[in-house]
Amino acid sequence: MPNQKNSRRTFLSLSAALPAAFALGGGAGAQTSTSSPKANVGKEKVAIVTGSSRGIGAATARRLAHDGYAVTLNCLTGVDLATQVAREIEHAGGRVIVRQGDVADPLAVGAIFDATENAFGGVDVVINNAGIMNVGSFAQMTDASFDRMIATNVKGSFNVLREASRRTRNGGRIISLSSSIILSKPAFTAVYAATKATQEIYSSVLSKELAGRNISVNAIAPGAVDTRLLRQHGEAALKGIPEATPLRRLGQPEDIANVIALLCSSDGTWIDGQIVFANGGLS
Repeated sequence: MPNQKNSRRTFLSLSAALPAAFALGGGAGAQTSTSSPKANVGKEKVAIVTGSSRGIGAATARRLAHDGYAVTLNCLTGVDLATQVAREIEHAGGRVIVRQGDVADPLAVGAIFDATENAFGGVDVVINNAGIMNVGSFAQMTDASFDRMIATNVKGSFNVLREASRRTRNGGRIISLSSSIILSKPAFTAVYAATKATQEIYSSVLSKELAGRNISVNAIAPGAVDTRLLRQHGEAALKGIPEATPLRRLGQPEDIANVIALLCSSDGTWIDGQIVFANGGLS
């Protein structure tokens, strides 16, 4: 049987060597080099919100604009809705652009960041919100439904976070949307829950990779929020949720936007690498 002390010593040696190895290979260590984006000191803050034509994304864009951010709205479909959100922000005195693009396409994600930098000079906050929810049993889940959720929720999030890790200015915020469904794991939600659990891993690891740049990386796990994403599954999807929630109601998109705003504010500076459950007390 291998000597446990020697095995542990070997593991610790390998762990210590990893950061240097990654730096040589252009990985995590390279993110803390002098070529990293500079801090945005005393300038207008800029946010990108993916999936922001409606629901949590739209509410978040409105809230960040209210807090003084210039905002890039992104959508795959629903351009008219995103444009209406942009008009509301402009009417309130904010600065905003709309960029259509599929987060599952890395070139489209790069174009969203390019447009933001061209319009506003940089990126300080990235809200990785775009997602798809298809539910069904293992026996009934189609390949098309599975593939689309993986493409958007897993690969799409990766595309957004990869670009965010390269372009977010020092001192910024990167926030992904998970789901409290990863706690309860109800029947018919296996694939969706798995894609949302991915956000927890992504955020935890990325927060470590960006060490030294004062960028906090977190995931927010909403409970049942009254959005089109939830209501598309019919009124049966809402049955019993308010009664099972200690606060006795469905969440509203603004509830989640408020938590995002907190994490983006100076009051959220010390929260990093966490999954924040915003669900009215569901467990």
